[in-house]
Amino acid sequence: VFSAVRRAVEWGKANRNLDGITAIGVDELSWKKGHKYLTLVYQLDAGCRRLLWVGRDRKSKTFAAFFDWLGTERSAAIRFVVSDMWRAFLGTVAQRASQAVHVLDRFHVAKLCNDAIEKVRRTEARKLREAGDTVTLKHTRWVLVKRRKNLTGKQRGRLRELLKINLTTVKAYLLKDDFGMFWTYKSPTFAGRFLDGWIVTARA
Repeated sequence: VFSAVRRAVEWGKANRNLDGITAIGVDELSWKKGHKYLTLVYQLDAGCRRLLWVGRDRKSKTFAAFFDWLGTERSAAIRFVVSDMWRAFLGTVAQRASQAVHVLDRFHVAKLCNDAIEKVRRTEARKLREAGDTVTLKHTRWVLVKRRKNLTGKQRGRLRELLKINLTTVKAYLLKDDFGMFWTYKSPTFAGRFLDGWIVTARA
């Protein structure tokens, strides 16, 4: 049985058509304890979505091996790459597919925003505790990182209380909330203007 499966896989690899690939997605998959990963590359073209390639580990050289396998001409035909913000993916796309539009995964962008809020909250909560305030930011993590529509009634009330207080944590929350507008833009020009303004506010 296994030999038959192996022959079927080898036949499929030998006979697959790699022409016309213009959109790909790359992601990592944890397959073993101890931070062992695989790099998976998918074709994301309309009408053809499939797993193209699997590589061991998630290093830059791993993803670069995909482009070596695909070939220079086919790599140059790629117009869109979707990935998270893993540095190895970002750098490899810049080097091997610089002509493509690099689309960052919305989920991971949102996660970075939530991670930043939690970092600010922890720092400010520690300062408040040192000043004798053990209440203001206690049990507020999920109130601040969950989407408003997913908050419970009690959490909504807690959020309303927080928004009345001049805290750095509240500023971070409002910045994350405002950033949600970015995903509604259809014009790259207006989206760029919004992002530039948001960055100025975040740095203030």
